[in-house]
Amino acid sequence: MIAAESTSRIVRFVLVILLALLFMVPIYFTLINSFKPLGEIVTSYTRLPESFYLGNFVKAWQRSHFPRAFFNSLTITVFSLIGIIVLSSMAGYMLSRTPGRLSSLLFLVIIFTILVPFHAYMIPLTVMMTRLRMINSIPGIVIVYWGIGANLATFLYHGFVKTIPHELEESALMDGASIFQIFFRIVFPLLKPITSTLAVLDGLWLWNDFLLPLLVLQKRSIQTIPLSQFIFFGEYQSEWGLALSGLVLAMIPVVLFYLFMQRSIVSGITSGALKG
Repeated sequence: MIAAESTSRIVRFVLVILLALLFMVPIYFTLINSFKPLGEIVTSYTRLPESFYLGNFVKAWQRSHFPRAFFNSLTITVFSLIGIIVLSSMAGYMLSRTPGRLSSLLFLVIIFTILVPFHAYMIPLTVMMTRLRMINSIPGIVIVYWGIGANLATFLYHGFVKTIPHELEESALMDGASIFQIFFRIVFPLLKPITSTLAVLDGLWLWNDFLLPLLVLQKRSIQTIPLSQFIFFGEYQSEWGLALSGLVLAMIPVVLFYLFMQRSIVSGITSGALKG
């Protein structure tokens, strides 16, 4: 019996290692080929570089205007995250603490919008943004991200709020605290696990998003990092060395952010974010 359990654990461990290696293959090819000139990439894309060529990184930094694109991506990501977290946490709290037909209906609508893919409404959304003069506007795309990211975030906050005891809010209410004071001083700090989880997951999504910025950010001066890398792919030639180097540069900030926040993902989910 013990031998069978040990064998089962070893098999599962081997399968996990193989799966991890499978996911690491694209990263491996990206890293090794970012240090090669184009000729070497074409002839031996699976081998380690003969000499680590840093010219790709210099050219990618200059041609993609990386500092400007980095600032645009950082601005959009940070302000979009702040809006999603604040608005969704308030909505999830109120829907959870005010049960009734209206709250149930609104919650069902939120769940339904999670199931609708972005491609189903991207054309009407673009038309509406054009009429509202939100095209080529960083504040405009930030507001749109609030709406797109609010549904899943509200759903998660709604379930997490149910794990917080009502007694804490009732005591504060008896002491004369307003609803906003109760939420921001008592409830919101207790939402830290799920807030950290959403910050990581939505932060990765916002940083790497390509389709919505492609539709609404047409000016070069306000383009994000994914859009700035698009210049390396032309109709007749693709500069793979520069594209892969630019991809590595774009990966560094988000990987560091993920490593810093990775514990929060597990703690947020296991603390009851999906309950209720």
